[in-house]
Amino acid sequence: MAPQTPEECDYQLGEHLAAGALERIMALYATDATFITESGETLVGTAAIRASFEPLAAAKPTLRPNLVRVVHVAPDLAVIYNDWTATVPMPDGAAVEMQGKAVEVLRRQPDGSWRFVFDDPHARGA
Repeated sequence: MAPQTPEECDYQLGEHLAAGALERIMALYATDATFITESGETLVGTAAIRASFEPLAAAKPTLRPNLVRVVHVAPDLAVIYNDWTATVPMPDGAAVEMQGKAVEVLRRQPDGSWRFVFDDPHARGA
């Protein structure tokens, strides 16, 4: 089911990453979404964002969102401050711990669901 609140987007992202469900991950992003990579590269559109998520989804990480603040800017626009952590399994059996302090902007869609329109997982430093 598509997210019915902005908060559900982050929780569903975690579920879909853990399942390696790339198509479901991409359904959480608007077609014109902007994503900022850890290196600071700006990716625009779901094709570019998909390429960035492919290796991460294949690893099936455990993402733990911690939604510090959700601000409803307008009835159809929200900003989330998300202090997330993740455990990413590596091919050799080791695991890498990651963390970030994200800023995310979400927009309500015409069908009432919510999608990311801007996602910067490292916007506020670690």
